[in-house]
Amino acid sequence: MGQEVWRRSGGKNHVIVMHHPNSMVIAREQLRSAMFIVADFGRYSPLIGNVEKDVVAPYKHVVPSFAKDFSSFESRNILLFFQGALFRKHGGYIRQKLYALLKDEKEVHFTSGNTQRNGIRAATEGMRSSKFCLNIAGDTPSSNRLFDAIASHCVPVIISDEIELPYEDVLDYTEFCIFVQSADAVKKGFLIRLLNSVKKEEWTRMWQKLKEVSHHFEYQYPVQPDDAVHMIWKAVARKLPSVRLSLHKGKRYSRSWLAKHRDSFFSLQKLDRG
Repeated sequence: MGQEVWRRSGGKNHVIVMHHPNSMVIAREQLRSAMFIVADFGRYSPLIGNVEKDVVAPYKHVVPSFAKDFSSFESRNILLFFQGALFRKHGGYIRQKLYALLKDEKEVHFTSGNTQRNGIRAATEGMRSSKFCLNIAGDTPSSNRLFDAIASHCVPVIISDEIELPYEDVLDYTEFCIFVQSADAVKKGFLIRLLNSVKKEEWTRMWQKLKEVSHHFEYQYPVQPDDAVHMIWKAVARKLPSVRLSLHKGKRYSRSWLAKHRDSFFSLQKLDRG
């Protein structure tokens, strides 16, 4: 922060990758004028991190990409799939409520699980066999589970009222995701009725759209056109006009400020010499 390149803009023309929710916790306040690349804003004060200033990047999915997906509405015989931790802090309390509501429902797979042992293989098989995959708020509003669902072409059902999504200014997530408010999701029978109302034709459109957009969430080396890295940099580029606007407006009164403080500056110099 003492560097000339930082002082020139007050850090506003800097980009800092803080993708883990706990990244640089101690330094965030000092760096808040910079543009952050984050997974979500669950552990950020709105004054430090927000969607107007910063860029949301996808988590790297854990399950493998579904390259040759010839599945269909009929072949995906599980209506709704969730595998993950049931007990989370903060907004994650809703997982326990949904588990109590859904655990005995026919065509629903709702279990506790993680990436240990056979967890990834079980999640891969489960998501590829399901029409819909739950993405529920946990310790933070988002998680890699959403991007596992996208990679598996399993229509995400997002129950996370505070979530911010990657590239949402250019992608319409309603074309391949279903959003449900937490207050509605915990009403008995609401979620199952909602999903059963999505008929084959509509689901197939969403599934096809998932196959279309899934490459936007793939981290690759070397970078490929419109993969995750390319999309993140394009999102950064779309922020530049607002960065320039902020810098230009910040200079409006610089001449007046210098004139106002010149006398006191010279007075201090005289005292130092005296």
